[in-house]
Amino acid sequence: MLTEGTVRQATRDRRRSVYEEAVQIIEREYASDLDLDAPARQIATSRRQLQRVFAEVGNTSFREYLAKVRMRHAAQLLREGATPVREVAQSVGYRQPAQFAKAFRRHHGTSPSSLRGRGNSTNGHGSH
Repeated sequence: MLTEGTVRQATRDRRRSVYEEAVQIIEREYASDLDLDAPARQIATSRRQLQRVFAEVGNTSFREYLAKVRMRHAAQLLREGATPVREVAQSVGYRQPAQFAKAFRRHHGTSPSSLRGRGNSTNGHGSH
């Protein structure tokens, strides 16, 4: 016999599974023009359910999580020092370098060019 507790646990397990699948999609496709619809379709759930899953399981939103992944990859590329900021922006899913720079500053508290080459011994001169 199913109790209310087992139903709730099944719901929590399903939500965790949906969240993990969505996270995998974001990690794989962060550089594309990704919005809530694509992973919702791939996971066969609704946009609203996916929003709920990110809030309840991830304690974040889809948009915030996507930005976090993009900013992590951007910081890594910038620290390597060889890729111009404009190309880094495009490679992590931003069409406009200015939009990227604003998001980067909000996330990291510094400009994209300030991270240039910190991960190696380059001269630190980047382009905007």
